[in-house]
Amino acid sequence: MVRYLPPPYRIKVVEPIRLPSVEDRTEALERANYNIFNLNANEVYIDLLTDSGTGAMSQGQWSSMMLGDESYANAKSFLRLKKVIQRLTSFHNIIPVHQGRAAENILLGHL
Repeated sequence: MVRYLPPPYRIKVVEPIRLPSVEDRTEALERANYNIFNLNANEVYIDLLTDSGTGAMSQGQWSSMMLGDESYANAKSFLRLKKVIQRLTSFHNIIPVHQGRAAENILLGHL
């Protein structure tokens, strides 16, 4: 038997969601012509389309957001990110993006 251990962290933020009934989900899919981009967010229970909102953030992540430098160009948080990426990848230039999907669009557009 496989044993699953509890995660070694506490969840810091939760958001209540509603599980639509099978009938509601079927109706929503039909109305959306089976195109998930035409669904409303409250009609989706498990979001397998985006990588947003799928996990809680640690207290370190939350505190880093509060301490973040929000200046536009060459913010200390960007310079720190750039330094780590350059160390890990040896790439001289980096293009920060807001989501993985945006990065995929940039990368695949050049391949």
